[in-house]
Amino acid sequence: MSGISELLKKSKKIVLKVGSNVLSSDDGTVNRRIMNDIVNEVCGLIKIGKQVIIVSSGAGICGVGAIDKWSRRNDINYKQALCAIGQVELMMAYKENFAAHDIHVGQMLLTRDDFTDGQRKLNIRNALFTMVDEGVVPVINENDSVSVEEIKIGDNDTLAAYTASLWNADVMIMLSDIDGIFSKDPKSDPDAQLVEEIYDIDELLNKIDVNGKSRFGTGGIITKIDAARKAGRYYIPTVLLNGKKSGILRKAMDGEETGTAFLWQ
Repeated sequence: MSGISELLKKSKKIVLKVGSNVLSSDDGTVNRRIMNDIVNEVCGLIKIGKQVIIVSSGAGICGVGAIDKWSRRNDINYKQALCAIGQVELMMAYKENFAAHDIHVGQMLLTRDDFTDGQRKLNIRNALFTMVDEGVVPVINENDSVSVEEIKIGDNDTLAAYTASLWNADVMIMLSDIDGIFSKDPKSDPDAQLVEEIYDIDELLNKIDVNGKSRFGTGGIITKIDAARKAGRYYIPTVLLNGKKSGILRKAMDGEETGTAFLWQ
């Protein structure tokens, strides 16, 4: 049994971060098949006693899917408007997919201030615990339609780490469009080797190339490593898996697929 398999089997409280590159099709619109597959997997986890909070990107691509004529506008007002429109589309997709399993979802849109103000943090924590305890799946995203630089978290990898620490999660799983952390960029270098277990992030950064950024997301490998470091401060392990692969959560739990695990001794 792999380290990831053992970790996922024993973890009850799971924060699942779903990246934009996972949910997007080649044309930049939402991939309904992949979303349906992820929801089916989450429902499978719930059926075996796991609790799951989803931190989901994708409002931007859903907004483009709804109003494509704005897709090439770089004005911040249009970008925020696309996120506002797309957030409705994103949540409707989650609602419809979870409803097929008789499970409700609840939306939370957050900014950095929500995690720095003590009362707001308490309110978030109470809302999360209430939803999870009642069998509702929280779906969290940054409030991109109102976020400016001063209150912006920046990327949902960081938001997932904040959420994991606030909820005291057993594990944070990040679904991306790659199999894990590699020694080199696997998309351009055939000699790239998957790093399956990481105990020392600083040592890792001295050995690998972390340049590059996802096409539809706001961050790259470095934001995932930074998020794993943030979660690690609370002794929460992080697992990076390829969310484009069908059934990836079940297969990782069964030891049929692997990725990268950030572990803490």
